[in-house]
Amino acid sequence: MNNIIKLGLNLFIICAVAALALGATNQITAPVIEQRNIQANNESRQKVLPEATEFKKINEGDYENIDNLIEEVYEGADGSSVVGYTIKVLPKGYGGKIEIIVGISNDGKITGIKTGNMSETPGLGAKASEPQFSDQFKDKEAKKLNLVKGSTSGEDEIQAISGATITSAAVTKGVNTAIQVYNSSLNK
Repeated sequence: MNNIIKLGLNLFIICAVAALALGATNQITAPVIEQRNIQANNESRQKVLPEATEFKKINEGDYENIDNLIEEVYEGADGSSVVGYTIKVLPKGYGGKIEIIVGISNDGKITGIKTGNMSETPGLGAKASEPQFSDQFKDKEAKKLNLVKGSTSGEDEIQAISGATITSAAVTKGVNTAIQVYNSSLNK
């Protein structure tokens, strides 16, 4: 009986020390991780809206959150003039939510998209982040885009990733949602 109590006490002490060490590590690294996340988001915004030199977050009440897919909206400016917007959307793909940042310029063109965190199937849905798929959106008019299997024939068509139609549809839906927000709330 004494042996069991000693063993339980030792295990408790080991767990307590490990928990304190993890807590201290979290306290030390949390600000660094937060800063890196902010930096990564700023780099993504800059990539999809390269004309902008600074970004200002737009309040949630100033735009319509269509289907609750909009995570955040930023206004991109170059000096005092607004050059466009970046809209982060979270559509649901095959493996869960797909983080997509869409850049739309003031002249109503998609300046680029960037996929962030996602859990899509490697080799299939994960191809959504590759330029072969994502570059199709660049320079398209900010109007509804249609996903097609096979070759595209129209300016408003996006070619689906072979074997990853659900992911392709989710990305296209996310971009279309960003376009809707731009046309209904931001393009004034």
